[in-house]
Amino acid sequence: MTGTPTRVLVLNSGSSSVKYQLLDMADGSRLAVGLVERIGEETSRLVHTPLQGGGGVKRETAGPIADHEAALKAVAEELAADGLGLDSPELAAIGHRVVHGGLRFTAPTVVDDEVLAEIERLVPVAPLHNPANLTGLRTAMSLRPDLPQVAVFDTAFHTTMPESAARYAIDVATADEHRIRRYGFHGTSHAYVSRETAKLLGRTPEEVNVIVLHLGNGASASAVAGGRCVDTSMGLTPLEGLVMGTRSGDIDPAVTFHLKRVAGMSADEIDVLLNKKSGLVGLCGDNDMREIRRRVDEGDPAAALAFDIYIHRLKKYIGAYYAVLGRVDAVVFTAGVGENAAPVREAAIAGLEELGLAVDADLNAVRSDEARIISPDYARVAVAVVPTDEELEIARQSFALVQGSEEVNA
Repeated sequence: MTGTPTRVLVLNSGSSSVKYQLLDMADGSRLAVGLVERIGEETSRLVHTPLQGGGGVKRETAGPIADHEAALKAVAEELAADGLGLDSPELAAIGHRVVHGGLRFTAPTVVDDEVLAEIERLVPVAPLHNPANLTGLRTAMSLRPDLPQVAVFDTAFHTTMPESAARYAIDVATADEHRIRRYGFHGTSHAYVSRETAKLLGRTPEEVNVIVLHLGNGASASAVAGGRCVDTSMGLTPLEGLVMGTRSGDIDPAVTFHLKRVAGMSADEIDVLLNKKSGLVGLCGDNDMREIRRRVDEGDPAAALAFDIYIHRLKKYIGAYYAVLGRVDAVVFTAGVGENAAPVREAAIAGLEELGLAVDADLNAVRSDEARIISPDYARVAVAVVPTDEELEIARQSFALVQGSEEVNA
């Protein structure tokens, strides 16, 4: 092989799963995608799809996959079967999604023992995510110790928030001792979508102010001024902010004290209630927006109320971030609900005409995988739909860092 290696393997290691994509940064194309799920169970399986040369035909391997090391070895075998193995000289780096980087990690970082130790120190503020991310990192490092392993942090994009937005109004010494502040999440998506929105408007990120609404089962909003995040809805954890599929979002903190004193619930029970049994599922028993809309259309009052509460919170954040930014060039919807649920977009913008916002019904009804504007020409502020691509963003950041490192070390 001649020339610079251009491929990046992106790994997203969850507690019982590994999602992966292999991309070629020469043109941004995907060479393979896959998922290992239910790791450690008898029903675990690997679903692998080669996209270049493989015709996009899925291959599924069933059977027990004991742990993340076995999972990554199985992924390596599937890639090798397509001539895309981890030993390929065309592989430039492995990029890892890491949920929490605290205040130290403000950019993608080549992982070494010191970085691993700091990610581990952050486990108390990300107990569900960082341990799985660490397992993926350590396993990949053992398989390819000579290859740059790059951590891309969900929190990094939000580290530009001013202290006035990031601080909670509690005792400073207590907050600092226990790292209590607003970190924000979904940062990789917010970074990608805000930049792609500027491109859609024909401008540079530095020229535009954007409100990004990342609406999936987890949901978050951000205010992005000139390419820098100045506020975001998630906080110390992903529980704060918008109404989500199973999370409550914003809630009076005293609710937790009330549940402990009056209902006799433990801290763990309250944690489960607010994170897994609240939001849309707590309000109406469903967290799938398609099913909720079907029920709304059939006249189901519980589904209608859940939808109205969801939209009310969404509007509050649009208005709040409009005030934070002062001038808004675009409000953009992304992620599963944001990209596909036209009724959500229509309802969230309805009544905001005085802010220069409007949705064109015909444009909003179009289903497309392309970034597009759905506001009428007369609207002062663009309303857009921009599909997110966190894997491409992780690959871009990882590749750019490795290229830069090679130039520095040359």
